[in-house]
Amino acid sequence: MISRDDVEHVAALARLGLTDAEMERMVGQLNRILEAIAQLKDFDTSSVGPTAQVIPLENVMRDDVARPGLSREAGLANAPRTEGPLVRVPLILEEGR
Repeated sequence: MISRDDVEHVAALARLGLTDAEMERMVGQLNRILEAIAQLKDFDTSSVGPTAQVIPLENVMRDDVARPGLSREAGLANAPRTEGPLVRVPLILEEGR
């Protein structure tokens, strides 16, 4: 059972400023959650394997298909600095020079 002291301790750790009314509400809500979880002890879950996802997932992304786009020259046309076929950017880290 969760006590008011437990809620105050967790609220202090999380740096939450809870009012007295919020503290009492949290005590009640957390105790109801623990009661609901305790009911799971009555069920035989030995045939249920561990799962990370309760509903099946499908990859809904489209296939990666190359499409015509800008030419290299058009892509580099507005770059502030280029070096051959590449965009030249300012050096940020000294390592790897």
